[in-house]
Amino acid sequence: MIREANDLDKIPILKFCKDTFSWGDYVDQVWDSWLSEGNLLLFEKQFPIGICHAFYSDDQIWIEGIRIDPNFRRQKIASELVKHAESIGKEKGILFSFMLIDTENILSHSMANSLDYDIFQTWNFYSLIPKRNLNYNVHFEKSLNRQFYSHYVKSWRWLTIDDSTLSTFHEQNKIVKSHIDGKNSIAILTNSDHFDKTLIITLFSGSQNTTLQIIPFLQNYGLKENYERIQILTKEQLAIFDSLEHKISFHLMKKSLV
Repeated sequence: MIREANDLDKIPILKFCKDTFSWGDYVDQVWDSWLSEGNLLLFEKQFPIGICHAFYSDDQIWIEGIRIDPNFRRQKIASELVKHAESIGKEKGILFSFMLIDTENILSHSMANSLDYDIFQTWNFYSLIPKRNLNYNVHFEKSLNRQFYSHYVKSWRWLTIDDSTLSTFHEQNKIVKSHIDGKNSIAILTNSDHFDKTLIITLFSGSQNTTLQIIPFLQNYGLKENYERIQILTKEQLAIFDSLEHKISFHLMKKSLV
């Protein structure tokens, strides 16, 4: 049976989530937020054995946090949870569904492919340490051509840039641009909703030279604003830079629901 999770489900779910990755998991840190947002879907057979969170916005679903008890894997439980989230989306008139999968996660890719998800884009995750660095030349941008900049990352969700969002970014100086020799790099700055003192950057790198202006700005901005960590998401492979570290690559998976 699939139902909405509740407070009592937290302990049994976290028991089988704690060793999801080699370093552990993050579900314990986002559980309360997902629960309050709603659509934290739970699969149970007498007791909880799987979860999936769905975030609905504009014309899309963001699927995240698929976790299955290791004792019940390979039973298509993840597929059932995703299909349930999609059915809710269709009732809301949602057009597309997205999810993010590690490029090396063969089993999750097989599941997504079986549900007709295709690789839409490939993104790279870099970490950057905040520090004093004044060696940059950037300015704050007022607008974006949404034909080229359609989505931004907020709390590890790829969300649509609409008029309201763009206006907010402009008012808060959250769009940073570097322009050199006819090439542009754009960075969109957002706070993480789930992790304290974490700055999340959506980076559109037009050239190495322009990117190497934005990265020191981000370091200095992170230090000035008292962030402990900077997370950069970009489709490009970035050049080696002081304290910039590539962490992992992901496929952004997309499915049409119409």
